[in-house]
Amino acid sequence: MGKLLAVALVGIAAALVAERLLAFRNRLNASREIAPVTLPNCRLIKGIEAGSEDIDILPNGLAFISSGLKYPVLKNPELDKPGEIFLMDLNEDNPKAVELRISRGFDLASFVPHGISTYIDKDDTVYLFVVNHPHQKSTVELFKFVEDDNALVHVKTIRHDLLTSVNDVVAVGPDSFYATNDHYFFDHILMFLEMLLGLTWSNVVYYSPKEVKEVASGFYSANGINISPDRKYIYVADIFDHNIHVMEKHANWSLTHVKTVQLDTMVDNLSIDPHTGDVWLGCHPDGMKLLYNDPENPPGSEVLRIQNILSEEPVVTCVYSDNGSVLQGTSVASVYEGKLLIGTVFHRALYCEL
Repeated sequence: MGKLLAVALVGIAAALVAERLLAFRNRLNASREIAPVTLPNCRLIKGIEAGSEDIDILPNGLAFISSGLKYPVLKNPELDKPGEIFLMDLNEDNPKAVELRISRGFDLASFVPHGISTYIDKDDTVYLFVVNHPHQKSTVELFKFVEDDNALVHVKTIRHDLLTSVNDVVAVGPDSFYATNDHYFFDHILMFLEMLLGLTWSNVVYYSPKEVKEVASGFYSANGINISPDRKYIYVADIFDHNIHVMEKHANWSLTHVKTVQLDTMVDNLSIDPHTGDVWLGCHPDGMKLLYNDPENPPGSEVLRIQNILSEEPVVTCVYSDNGSVLQGTSVASVYEGKLLIGTVFHRALYCEL
């Protein structure tokens, strides 16, 4: 009887593991194939070799690009290179990426930039918020941009017990923001188990010097976050649930769920066209390829645009897709005046004229 019980328990355990593995593959969209969608006027951006994970463009056409992400569960070929922030002036006929100098005193050796967001203060001071992972921790670094010197002056480092595994931020003040925690754990083994088990412990946190609180929860992995042009709604991408959550922002900074836009791809970062309100998405068509990052079978790229996201029938269009032959592991797509920048987790970056 004891042996029979043991065999039964082993069988149940094996079935549960198999079911979890299958569910995990489905969340990763493993083996998903996409049809190529090309754009006629594109070129790889010279100088960006170690990723361009997030991009934020100022109203005047200056684009900030984060590069050098090292992520626990991803195979990154540039493990020893410190992170960088690049700047591109999209008003130029042939814009180039220029690395920004960072002020003395900031620990560049442990700089691992992830999501970024800009905020223009009432006196026109430009602040850049950068998610950083020094020594496999999570901080948010606040910089002041000095355009004349092509430099970033470090203002302060923000740490908090609720900012545990920060992926992205959207600034809502000179020292306040919403942040996504893409996992409950940051240790890479526990993070993998969290993904494998399909735990919905990811959340969104509001931070200000006076108040820090959880404002949304129940995500598989809250990833990119951004704000509507009228600043009334917050958009959150859940990369493992293949959707975008639209949330109404209230005066006390709390969020309430309005709707969910379901997609068939893994949504990474979100960018907003300030003129039309269109939401531009950098997506991973097959997350399994991204995890393995095999040069012989590289991860593909996909860019979607959502028009009229607040309507009952948003229009979703695939603007660009590639099997990895040109661009691998797209994480963000941002537009400015008919120009499109497409960034990646740890590959190159693409500049296109629409």
